[in-house]
Amino acid sequence: MHLEAVLRSSARHAKPPGLILQYGTAGFRTNAEHLDHVMYRMGLLAVLRSKKTKSAIGVMVTASHNPEEDNGVKLVDPMGEMLAQEWEVYATNLANAEEHELQMVLTNIIKQESLNMQQESFIGIGRDTRPSSETLSCAVIDGVSTLDSKFQDYGLVTTPQLHYIICCRNTNGGYGEPTVEGYYQKLSKAFKELVQQAPDCGGELRCLNVDGANGIGALKLKEMEQYLQSVLSIQFFNDGSIGKLNYMCGADYVKVQQKSPEGMDIKPVERYCSFDGDADRIVYYYNDLNNGFHLLDGDKIATLISTFIKELLLKANLNLKMAVVQTAYANGSSTRYLEKVMKVACYTAQKQE
Repeated sequence: MHLEAVLRSSARHAKPPGLILQYGTAGFRTNAEHLDHVMYRMGLLAVLRSKKTKSAIGVMVTASHNPEEDNGVKLVDPMGEMLAQEWEVYATNLANAEEHELQMVLTNIIKQESLNMQQESFIGIGRDTRPSSETLSCAVIDGVSTLDSKFQDYGLVTTPQLHYIICCRNTNGGYGEPTVEGYYQKLSKAFKELVQQAPDCGGELRCLNVDGANGIGALKLKEMEQYLQSVLSIQFFNDGSIGKLNYMCGADYVKVQQKSPEGMDIKPVERYCSFDGDADRIVYYYNDLNNGFHLLDGDKIATLISTFIKELLLKANLNLKMAVVQTAYANGSSTRYLEKVMKVACYTAQKQE
């Protein structure tokens, strides 16, 4: 490894003295002004992870549902999963190392993981629509380039799109075409097949009102709309043309405030949904005939379906066990309700090494 080159480049992305960050489930997130050094170093770490796994690794520049002035970064593992937990420690140590400690931290990672630095590597990089994202993604590219890794900058993509692309690259196209176009084709095909299985609705075109959180979700759904026009009519709100990212709109706002986003006139019984800032989270909601607001997020939907299935099993007198598999993002209250009240086992999806 060309440590001299790494350290020279690092000087252009100097760490603010004393700043401490923690890599968690959603990666790093804080005010964008403090993230330049983190992005550079996550570029370095992504290359090391790629060499370790002998696979393509993704780096997504986003702070999801955080305010527009924030930003963040998360690494995508070979099959489109979150970064392996044991590497979260490396990410934290690397981000928090003072300039004079950087060489030692990098050397320790290489030694502990027995990395072959001659192993080829490939990094896929994506970003959301925040004003700071383009500059910060350039810092990632600087880190990746310093270690002479191959990379591709996919530009503006949703977080799920980057996860999909990385998975496709590492399965040699077995999961799908590793492009945004391939993503649209795969998902639209699956959605159309699902719709065909639904009870006949008299041939009416299904309508959906979408709050894009003034972020990447609206931009990319507009691109995907042409693939869905035979089965779905989409009305866009908060599409980024005038509003501020995640401000009084988006999935987190709707869930926390338990009300519809600004800029959307909700009519009774129509279908509405909201993305978050990087479009990896979606919530559905509607108003009843009395104008009462009803939220249907993923945790609630899973809980309702589990309740329904358990009731059917009891009525059928079948001696079968059931469980719910959640992700690390699941709401803790839903987990407690399922386990304590419904007596349904819950498991968290884990990556298999």
